[in-house]
Amino acid sequence: MNAYDYYSILQGAIFTVSLSIVSLVIGVPLGLGFALIRWAKVPFFKDLVQAYVNVIRSCPTVTLVLLIYYALPEFGVSLNPLPAAVLALTLSTTAFNCEIWRSALVEFPKDQLDAAHALGLNRLMRMRLIVFPQIWRSSLPGIFNEITLQIKSTPAVAVIGIVEITRAALRVGSNTYEPLPPFIFALLIYSSIVFVFLKLQKYFEIQMKEKGYI
Repeated sequence: MNAYDYYSILQGAIFTVSLSIVSLVIGVPLGLGFALIRWAKVPFFKDLVQAYVNVIRSCPTVTLVLLIYYALPEFGVSLNPLPAAVLALTLSTTAFNCEIWRSALVEFPKDQLDAAHALGLNRLMRMRLIVFPQIWRSSLPGIFNEITLQIKSTPAVAVIGIVEITRAALRVGSNTYEPLPPFIFALLIYSSIVFVFLKLQKYFEIQMKEKGYI
């Protein structure tokens, strides 16, 4: 492998991280919104959200990518590979984040809500001042776990031509006829990315402990 080969795989790494971050920036708050719908048992919409979560969680990411890219044109909606990849990854991570948030909401002590209601706090104030500060802390490990899984799911978008880490390593291996070095380098990059996010998780947990949140 020469310097250009390493550079090509690093470019794939940048694409991998970018896709993951964009999908997570959209998927984490959207998952929270869906979790609130299920937690509040909003008529009709809670059933839609539950059906969405069940279907997406049971669908492999690569299958979801192919469905979005090849099936949507049948309904008059054609997407380029990049937006199709972002949409697929966002739909996937939203479903999993919904369950992470919902788990925290289910475990939230209802007596705190009753006390806040007795004090005259409206629903928005209860969520902002009491519920959310607690559920995001309990959801933190699950969210960071989903981040690492999302990064490892990005090779699925290679089926529609997106050049992420794995596809870049595959191209380099095909050109050099030495597949092992580029894939070892790709593995090191994946490990480094995940290591950074794990260190971030540990940092946030330490900060919360120091402030007495956990």
